[in-house]
Formats: sequence, C-alpha cells, structure tokens
Amino acid sequence: MADLLEWASAWLDGMRKAHLSRYVTYQRGEELIYVPATVGRTVFEVADAYGVVEHSESRDFLIAAADLFFGGAVTLPERGDRIRETQDGKVYVYEVMAPGKEPEWRWSDGYRRTLRIHTKQVAIE
Repeated sequence: MADLLEWASAWLDGMRKAHLSRYVTYQRGEELIYVPATVGRTVFEVADAYGVVEHSESRDFLIAAADLFFGGAVTLPERGDRIRETQDGKVYVYEVMAPGKEPEWRWSDGYRRTLRIHTKQVAIE
C-alpha cells in the first residue's frame, strides 16, 4: 500500500503549482530558467554579538525541486542566484540569501518535493 501522506503531499504540491503560483525568472550566472513559484515570506530573528535580537523578513519563493534544472541536471539553490518577479509592469530582482548563519533555502515539505528559497530584494528594473 502506498504512503497516503506522500500521495496527498504530491497532490497538494500539484495544486499549489497549478493555482497558487506565478512564473518567475531564476538566474544562475548567465543561465536563465522560467519556473512557477508561490510567493511567501519568513521572519527571521537573529541575535548580534551583543545579544540584541534583530528581526528581518525575506521574500520566499516556493519552487518544485524538479523545476530547478541547470546545466542538464536538477540542482539546489545557491547564495547569489537571482529571481526576477514581474508585478505591475516592474521587474523586482531578489537575491538568494538569508541573514546571519541561516540557510538560504530549506525543504518546504517532508518528501523533499518543494524548496522554500529565502531572498532579499536588491533592485527594481
């Protein structure tokens, strides 16, 4: 018997891609791909060297791991990659990064189908 939770997770991910996503441009170096992404956010709390807690918010992009395909192979996000999102006639440019020692991405589900990629806006084109 198949894992019912895994099946449900795959179904839900398909519904997310079909109904809750928009196409963005994902860039690594000079290579560009167009992928469906769901927009989200994460609030980070990072303590500095003096114990002061700073809050920062990232714009997250949920992207199916199988869609992140560079150089002929499925790959994982890397710090410095760029994501371009068009909204209201403007192109917002985000760089893959996270504050402090936080990772730039994490799995969004228990079956490693969806990546939650943390970014910060670096430009408007």
